Amino acid sequence: MKNKLKNITQAADRIKQAAKNNETIIIYADSDADGVCSAVILQDAIKTLGGVVDVVMFPNREEDGYGINARALELVKGKAPALFITLDLGISNNNEIAALNSMGFDVIVVDHHQPPDVLPPAHIIIDPKQPGDESGLAHLANVGVTFKLAEEMLAGRLSDAQRNSFLELVALATISDMVPQIGENVEYIQEGLRSLPHSFRPGFSAFFSALPAADPQTHMKIIGAINAAESVDFNNDAYTLLTLSSAAQCRELAENLLGRVRQKQLFIESIVQEVERRMNAKPSEQIIFEGDAAWKLTLAGPVASIIAQKYNKPTFIYKKMDNESAGSVRSLKEGENSVDAMKGCQDILITYGGHPKASGFRVANKNLEEFKQRLSAYFTNHSR
Repeated sequence: MKNKLKNITQAADRIKQAAKNNETIIIYADSDADGVCSAVILQDAIKTLGGVVDVVMFPNREEDGYGINARALELVKGKAPALFITLDLGISNNNEIAALNSMGFDVIVVDHHQPPDVLPPAHIIIDPKQPGDESGLAHLANVGVTFKLAEEMLAGRLSDAQRNSFLELVALATISDMVPQIGENVEYIQEGLRSLPHSFRPGFSAFFSALPAADPQTHMKIIGAINAAESVDFNNDAYTLLTLSSAAQCRELAENLLGRVRQKQLFIESIVQEVERRMNAKPSEQIIFEGDAAWKLTLAGPVASIIAQKYNKPTFIYKKMDNESAGSVRSLKEGENSVDAMKGCQDILITYGGHPKASGFRVANKNLEEFKQRLSAYFTNHSR
């Protein structure tokens, strides 16, 4: 039998205390399906306990990058004392969490990404990859970690209907985040997808109404729509859709998000073609390392996935901005670890992190070429 996630009991007790005492609670989650679905689950669990989440925030990767950012700190500083909970991010935000501490926040980090050598100074950290965690749950997406936390918080109060509702979200986000389909992930996906067509969540009902009946790819189209919702002013349309009670509003939002998917696919195809055109001029390079000021950062991950799968090379796709660049990484060969590759470059990186096969980075433009050269050397030395 697996052990519990390290610190999960302490985190559950702290959140229950906040709900009972009507403390201000802030949820700060990543803007992809894993972060959004995690936020829906945690917000629902806190509501079940009788607590109120003051605000749920989602950063705009295009404007603010990944994780907790300066603009968010400025917005929340007047809300302390409060409980600040991160979902699917935070494990690499050492400086920002130190700033939150100094403002008077209690910070709980709920993440599943590879931690840095020095953990952030949060009040409580749940991350199956952190030192000392013996749960054997490192394969979980963040939504799976959040589900475990919700189970701990609602022990004895989690109805079958609410559990099914949570597992629908867990299934979609687990598939979306491309974590290994092993252990609990298999059970979560099977149970969640079985429940999904009968969901009592109006947002999911809206998707089924808007899509062709009996389409075996319905769940993949819903995932695409959730990921198409970019965050604006820390609000996210997918989160809004999944927490709305109005069927009419849900139908309108669902159709809007499905339309954005089609537009997004056209942009992705255009960038993939441009990357391939550039690659043809340098076919012998060990890695694919391409960026452009015209590319959207939110599309870097999907483009990197397509290119890495097609050419079987570590792929770094980035948006080039005025002074720095930010991007996504895919490294799909067995034994390759993109986070380890970037760890050797941390002295020239602003931030980096993620999973061995899917990660991200931010780097000053003056260091782009050196970053590329070091990565090429790393993967040359570690290629099989």
